[in-house]
Amino acid sequence: MYTFEFVRPADSATAVATAAQAKTAQQGADVRFVAGGTTLLDLMKLNVETPARVIDINRLPLDQIEATPDGGLKIGATVRNSDLAHHPKVERDYAVLSQAILAGASAQLRNMATTAGNLLQRTRCVYFRDTAMPCNKREPGTGCPAITGANRMLAILGTSEHCIATNPSDMCVAMAALEATIHVQGTNGMRAIPIGDFHLLPGSTPNRETVLEPGDLVTHVTLPPPVAGSRQLYLKLRDRTSYEFALASSAIVITVARERVTRARVGLGGVGTKP
Repeated sequence: MYTFEFVRPADSATAVATAAQAKTAQQGADVRFVAGGTTLLDLMKLNVETPARVIDINRLPLDQIEATPDGGLKIGATVRNSDLAHHPKVERDYAVLSQAILAGASAQLRNMATTAGNLLQRTRCVYFRDTAMPCNKREPGTGCPAITGANRMLAILGTSEHCIATNPSDMCVAMAALEATIHVQGTNGMRAIPIGDFHLLPGSTPNRETVLEPGDLVTHVTLPPPVAGSRQLYLKLRDRTSYEFALASSAIVITVARERVTRARVGLGGVGTKP
């Protein structure tokens, strides 16, 4: 690993101001936030991520799960995956989210991984994670050997001639089906981003994975109120039944009235470049 500066800001405004010093909006910028570190530290050890400054946000008050005035749910950015999956309201009203989280990683990783970190989880493409190989996502313009190489677990939807890397998150698939909203604090204040607009397709800039700008800090996620009569399920196909990324997955939320499906939301994972 390269040396880096480690900073612990006292509040969100200081964290945003410090992170805004990043020179580029692409992933792997000079400044990165860290909470659980289950993705970032892994990639730093591989020299895929080489930030000059790492900002620890664990001491910020972003770790609460609360009901919203309209009956929905507010999930803090640093809420641990295990706490979210086992929260009584999530298990009761947003079962697909609990199921998706529990289908991912190991118990130890879920105890550390966070909501915001999972939203920003990076691909498991072997070429992206190997700095000896070219990769447009890691180094724009170098090529995408995955297109003609080892691509069994990579995307078939939302791809481009520059990248076919899959978004690996289970949680995001459920969040997409539940129509989550991502709340971000940046240098220009607060903004709310529907999850469908949060992740970007690779196009000609696969190095840019989300709409976040330098300094943007995900503060929380909100879920709309549960719909009466809704039924939910998360299905995941993988090479082994424990601690494995999806070959294909689906989060399904349907509303049934008088034995008819009146509304359906289907999220797909393991097959797309974004959830």
